[in-house]
Amino acid sequence: MRRFDPTPLYRASIGFDRMADLFDRMLSTDLQAPTYPPYNIEKTDENAYRISIAVAGFAADDLSVEVKEHALVVTGRSSGDDSARDYLHRGIATRAFERRFHLADHVRVMGARHVDGMLHIDLVRELPEALRPREIAITRGDSPTRELVEAASDAA
Repeated sequence: MRRFDPTPLYRASIGFDRMADLFDRMLSTDLQAPTYPPYNIEKTDENAYRISIAVAGFAADDLSVEVKEHALVVTGRSSGDDSARDYLHRGIATRAFERRFHLADHVRVMGARHVDGMLHIDLVRELPEALRPREIAITRGDSPTRELVEAASDAA
């Protein structure tokens, strides 16, 4: 398998080291990604997202949702004792799982709800004011850059 070389990205960008590492990690992992439990990711607004995970057979107390190191970690541990039951067919899996979702910078988990066998996790992307687009005034004439820097420092 060919490895992704992020070197060209480093030449033309600054501060995207984490993204290049994420691409490298995604391409180097095994192609057999876990499929249990199934999930959807939907965009509910311009800066809002929802992850819906099918968790049939799990109670809300059996599930855990954590955010650690730019990753959303959803864990399910079945607390039911099935040894007393005699199944003729068992098609609903309630085995333990851990599902990880890598979060971009400034994405925050707003909350999680367990409804009708589905776990819904709402996320929102909140850009700080310093990262929002702003227009830069263009001055005319011979005003030196030093005067602009002094004016900016006086305003701060």
